[in-house]
Amino acid sequence: MIQANCRDRLTGDDFAFVIKTLATSPEASVSLVELLTDAESRDLVLDHDQLASAIVSQSGQLSISAQLYFYVLARRVLRQAGLEERVLADYVASLLEQFSRTSRLSAPGQEAAHGVTYLCDLLAALPTADSSRAFLLRTHAGDYALFLTGIFHEAVERRSRRGAPGASYYQDVGRSSYRLAAQHTVARRSGLAPIYEQLADDFPRVRGALNALSDHLLNLDDDAHIPPGLALQS
Repeated sequence: MIQANCRDRLTGDDFAFVIKTLATSPEASVSLVELLTDAESRDLVLDHDQLASAIVSQSGQLSISAQLYFYVLARRVLRQAGLEERVLADYVASLLEQFSRTSRLSAPGQEAAHGVTYLCDLLAALPTADSSRAFLLRTHAGDYALFLTGIFHEAVERRSRRGAPGASYYQDVGRSSYRLAAQHTVARRSGLAPIYEQLADDFPRVRGALNALSDHLLNLDDDAHIPPGLALQS
């Protein structure tokens, strides 16, 4: 189950990158103490345009974690779409981080060494699943649909012209999956119910923000930069 916790998993290299980047501007400079001890200060710093610009414009290999990389960029495109909730950006960033590894495309409890699980496989497993597994299958289906239509929207469109399901199908499945997941006890207990509810309500806007991220900030065919399999556009 994906958690909205990228901001809680920043590394020493991440903090060093932030401080070095913002130290060039006296009004934007920040101390390590502020980053480590004050969550509000950290959140404001991570929103700084100069930090996002440094990540996007970097020509060499980045020495930051995938969680910082994805959080800053996800936060940027979501805010441009009018979605200001930091916890939403944190969840989407965690989703991107985990799904950027091919193994995360498999259904919960399955191995994916030689392929991925199709959305129809997840839905087909629901009728015989117990409550806990049904919850995991629904959250995975929602996350899968969002990742696929957000990051690989052009591929989804190309395949739909050959008879495969289009983006509207994945969007409908994603929204209904998130909405049902939000009603589960595990979602309420883990504090994820509000995020699932927002993803159900705002799926088209979140998907559109990820389309912009995929089109303008990521190059999935170039492995010259990190995180693995993802690179910055030149």
